[in-house]
Amino acid sequence: MIAPIVGKLRKRFIVDLSCSLGLGTAAAYAYWYGSHLKAVERQENFYLKLEKEKLASSQ
Repeated sequence: MIAPIVGKLRKRFIVDLSCSLGLGTAAAYAYWYGSHLKAVERQENFYLKLEKEKLASSQ
């Protein structure tokens, strides 16, 4: 007789859930620090330059 497989689905679910949460968090950090903050910095620099030009032309 073959022994029943008990608890395999639950263990696999916990592994899948923890891996997906870990990889999702890592991907989010990679996007945030690798792409998003650089884009925001470029945008802020552009508007700062625009404001300086505006002030220089008004004087």
